[in-house]
Amino acid sequence: MLSSLETHDQILIDQLRFEASLGLYEWEKNTPQPLSLDACLYVDLKAAAAAEDLSLSVDYAQVSQELMALAQAEHHDLVETLIEKMAQHLLQQHPITAVQLTLRKLQAVPQAQGVGARIFRQRATS
Repeated sequence: MLSSLETHDQILIDQLRFEASLGLYEWEKNTPQPLSLDACLYVDLKAAAAAEDLSLSVDYAQVSQELMALAQAEHHDLVETLIEKMAQHLLQQHPITAVQLTLRKLQAVPQAQGVGARIFRQRATS
């Protein structure tokens, strides 16, 4: 049986690429590096689709800008810290029920296409 989130509508942002200061090593603190972000936003899209009204949905262009700005606003030592801030921002600022984010550093390990973290967070229920 599928969980309620598995059947929920989703807005996707795939491979959002930008540079930010991220990492523990001195060279990472001094030089912004390329990052890639995948986001899956769980949100009910029925009302927006019926009315063809973006204000009833989540604007993925706006979300993309917000997440890049958050990443670039200050240095973060850990991918884990930045990705958690991103998830909490989305849950607090947008009408989504849950979010899955994958954040990759694209040049941290030369032998890998990317290294990073993936998290899933849900809005707290009262």
